[in-house]
Amino acid sequence: MKVLDRWAPAGRRVVADLSAVDLAVYAAVAATPTPALDEGLRRLSTAADNSKLSVAVACGLALVPGASRRAALVGLGSVAVASAAANLAGKSLARRTRPDRVAGKVPQARHVPMPESASFPSGHTASAFAFATGVASQLPWAAAPLGLLAASVGYSRVHTGVHYPGDVVAGALLGTVAGSVVAGAGRRLAARQGR
Repeated sequence: MKVLDRWAPAGRRVVADLSAVDLAVYAAVAATPTPALDEGLRRLSTAADNSKLSVAVACGLALVPGASRRAALVGLGSVAVASAAANLAGKSLARRTRPDRVAGKVPQARHVPMPESASFPSGHTASAFAFATGVASQLPWAAAPLGLLAASVGYSRVHTGVHYPGDVVAGALLGTVAGSVVAGAGRRLAARQGR
């Protein structure tokens, strides 16, 4: 216990510094005028509600037999795992308050409805990265476009003022891990079935 007691102040300082960077990046994004981007990022953020973008892509992939259908299944399974981890475990454990968009001076043109759930981690980002990782495990060519879409969804959550950047980074990590775990489980299952 004495070792932990000795490291606790350093740990608190690191967390305080990371929090300061998080708030500074949030404020910088809010203060940067981006009228050409605001509407598109607001729409993207809204389109990612309830993983609608991932479901739409999965439906398109499911129309093509073979690896595309498996990719759709693994992608949606990854979304389910990431969403459960972010919303049932992460948010209830962290309980981080959502940003104050008014105090942060996020322009009104960027606003989307403020979710009532906790801020950490970003569920939208976790689901988008999980889908990208799951699909890319089956269709490597999809890694770049779906990864770019996931990163854009994550950034849109900061741009619209509903998440801090740290929430998005944590969501991206969580989603990537969830997608990798589901893809690995899928490979083991396919190997057992001799496919």
